Amino acid sequence: MLAMALGVVLGLVLALMRLSHNRILSTISAVYVWIMQGIPLLVVLVVIYLGLAAANIYKFQNVHAFGLVVAGSVSAAIVGLTMNNGAYVSEIIRSAITAVPEGQAEASKALGHTGFSSMRWIILPQAVRTMIPPLGNQFNTLMKNTSLLSIIGVSELFLVTQAVSSATFKTFEIFLVTGIYYLLLTTVWTIVQNEIECHLSRQLGIPAQSMLHKAFFAIASVFSRKSGKAAKAAPSPALNSSESKEA
Repeated sequence: MLAMALGVVLGLVLALMRLSHNRILSTISAVYVWIMQGIPLLVVLVVIYLGLAAANIYKFQNVHAFGLVVAGSVSAAIVGLTMNNGAYVSEIIRSAITAVPEGQAEASKALGHTGFSSMRWIILPQAVRTMIPPLGNQFNTLMKNTSLLSIIGVSELFLVTQAVSSATFKTFEIFLVTGIYYLLLTTVWTIVQNEIECHLSRQLGIPAQSMLHKAFFAIASVFSRKSGKAAKAAPSPALNSSESKEA
């Protein structure tokens, strides 16, 4: 969650730099995105945690904060995930901003808004609805990429799974459970993402039904059909009484 939040902040900064009329800022952003998207995340993590220490540039140490001890590998993982995630998020935000009609920016300037004010109050609110679906997919990708953190010694789910598998020799069962756990995590976030999308659509006056609403309606219709069939199959009390009289 922290890496995703920091990645969104970094992505927003990179996107604004890329859209800037300043060629230096635009070039820096473009080069950064090109490098981060071209290098695998696994390589980025190894370079940040092991490469920098081997080159005597920087070594991540344990950090004490609020009575907790954050391992150096965890700090390196957060930095690596943020750097990688920020590059992809910047392209998502940039695409969403450019999708807003140019007339919106021109109209805001005509009303007296500055460039920052126009972006803050006019452009970004309209772009948010466009960027929610790809941002949700990127968050799912980030959650699955946490399995790569085991390479730098972070005790996350995949590393724990490997340890349990080595101790119990039940490789198939253990990794199957891990896969189901990742599936549940991504499914929960997909539902949350869908709720956010529907909420934004309803704010714009667009009717939208969320996945939970559709699922609840489907389940309710199935039970209503079953109860209807059971009522039809049950013998009528009046019919039973007439049959007993004839007998």
